[in-house]
Amino acid sequence: MSLNYNEIVGKSDKYIFQTYTRQPIAIKKARGAVVTDVNGKEYIDCVAGIAVNNVGHCHPAVVDAIKRQAEELIHVSNLYYLECQALLAEQLVNLSGTNRVFFCNSGAEAVEGALKLARKVSGKKEFIATEHAFHGRTRGALSVTHKEKYRKPFEPLSPSVFVPYNDAEAIRNAITRDTAGIIVEPIQGEGGVIVPSDEYLKEVREICDETGTLLILDEVQTGFGRTGKWFAKEHSGILPDIMTTAKAMGGGFPMGALLAVEDTAVNFGRGDHASTFGGSPLACAAALANIDVMKKERLVERSGELGTYLMGKLAGMNKDYVTEIRGRGLMVGMELSINCEDIVNKTRERGILLNCTSGSVLRFVPPLTITKEQLDTVVSVLNEI
Repeated sequence: MSLNYNEIVGKSDKYIFQTYTRQPIAIKKARGAVVTDVNGKEYIDCVAGIAVNNVGHCHPAVVDAIKRQAEELIHVSNLYYLECQALLAEQLVNLSGTNRVFFCNSGAEAVEGALKLARKVSGKKEFIATEHAFHGRTRGALSVTHKEKYRKPFEPLSPSVFVPYNDAEAIRNAITRDTAGIIVEPIQGEGGVIVPSDEYLKEVREICDETGTLLILDEVQTGFGRTGKWFAKEHSGILPDIMTTAKAMGGGFPMGALLAVEDTAVNFGRGDHASTFGGSPLACAAALANIDVMKKERLVERSGELGTYLMGKLAGMNKDYVTEIRGRGLMVGMELSINCEDIVNKTRERGILLNCTSGSVLRFVPPLTITKEQLDTVVSVLNEI
């Protein structure tokens, strides 16, 4: 059965919770950095499922891994050992510098686990987060997400204190005897692609060491090559006590992970945490193939190179409208002097998919496989608009 655009919209509006503001296209298929809607129109995708499809849409190696795994084993739960879990855990520990992994299904779920672990380790309840932070919409994750419109309808939430981003001393001053941990994004994504100073995370790490406070890094959006490193923490050379990741981990297949160093991870004992679908055979197969593709195609290095190229091209645009270009790797924000929703609509009409965040920031998080020629087209269309 194949529905036309109006039928898809009609059924979606009638039967699905109306929690999303959707753009007026229905996507049918995708490959690489190009998506195609139900009417056959193609778009260069600079959203990538919100920084998910780092190896491109439907990479043949990821698709093949999922197919082969689906024919052998789809799900049995975590009551049993799984070869693919063991292999993936080893890969993640080696890539991240941590010691142990807990598998889950999404970024919000990873953050929930991180907060829970921090409370178990510390015996305390309060968290310090940063202004403009976004960590998810489940109850615990929402408690450390800053934007009031997300939080207020669901208060009271777990206790948290918000301090300015990129201000390490503000964190030091906010720590109390009740502080269980500090959670921070290496680069703020939803907050407008805000890149901190080179010393910020180092200073936060030092403060945590001095005060015996746990440091949680949220690498849900910045992980898996997005910023030109496997994980954005590498730009600062630090190791957190706890780290969360998801989005690009499974090559488009839903997957997340909570990672921790040994003396922190050991505090989660039998029965302290669980996930029925966490680390499913299909997800692990996709993630292993995803990591293999990234290594073989040098996508981490490519992200750094193309990010520098894109920011250089964007820097030449009309200064009457463009106030700042910032980012790392292929996580780029272009701040405008006008609301960017209208720009998103106009670029979509011209065959480019972009995302507006924080009201006036165009966010570029395309597949790391995007070509220079495709980026040139994106910049050319933006220049004309």
